[in-house]
Amino acid sequence: MTGLLRRVAWNLRHRWRRVFGLLVVGAGTLAPFLTGLWWTLPLVWFLGLFVVLPVLHTLAKPVPDDDTGDDDRARSVDPALDALRERYARGDIDEAEFERRLDRLLETEDAETVDRDGDVAARVREGLEREVERLRE
Repeated sequence: MTGLLRRVAWNLRHRWRRVFGLLVVGAGTLAPFLTGLWWTLPLVWFLGLFVVLPVLHTLAKPVPDDDTGDDDRARSVDPALDALRERYARGDIDEAEFERRLDRLLETEDAETVDRDGDVAARVREGLEREVERLRE
């Protein structure tokens, strides 16, 4: 029972928008039957999904930190590199293909980026090697 309660608490904490949406749809569907007025269905759906849900989402959204830490620098800003990492992590491509595509990405890297930060390729390769080692374990 504890596992079920923990799962319910996790879903409410992390997927509350889906739960709220289902509750609004259910309440909107039941509203005409409970009140006898057909126009309560679109009213409940509109207010719940287009007014209350965006307000709650805005209030519950975490505020990003202004200070940049080492974690921000470790993350890649290159969407191609992120996609390559995801494909490797899912097992769509093997290590040899991953290395080949990584080398091609690094070869085609913009010269401006390399001039601005001379060791970008070394840092990216080091981070990817750590990730490969972590995935092997």
